[in-house]
Amino acid sequence: MPRTRFLPVVVGALSLCVAVLATAWSAYAPINLASRDELFEIPAGTYARRAAGDKVDILPAEIHLTHGANDVLLLRNLDNVPQIFGPVLIMPGQSFRLPFETVSVNDFACTAHASGQMRVIVDETPAAGWPRLQWRAARAWKQMHR
Repeated sequence: MPRTRFLPVVVGALSLCVAVLATAWSAYAPINLASRDELFEIPAGTYARRAAGDKVDILPAEIHLTHGANDVLLLRNLDNVPQIFGPVLIMPGQSFRLPFETVSVNDFACTAHASGQMRVIVDETPAAGWPRLQWRAARAWKQMHR
């Protein structure tokens, strides 16, 4: 009988060790990811809604990507009219992939955005430790709520 009293303590201690090791790995393991598309879609009917005076926001004012995480901006035009993003004309049904090579702030003309502008911010690769742990947690949270 005395053995069974210590079983919950042993299981709890092992669980705590696993949690600490997983957190340490998340904070210090290098970021080695395959190319990851950050998809934003321009829904069908966007132009018609805007022409009717609807101030619908379909795209965020800012998109954040991470340098070193192989993030690629992917815009997909599901509307029935062409849309302009920067110097590119995206025809109906087409997609446009834009990789970013450096940490930067990029302002683009964007006909799909209510303001006519969209900013793409390419953030630095998070440093090891707390910043990397926060970055991984934020990405996981974003993936769960898509």
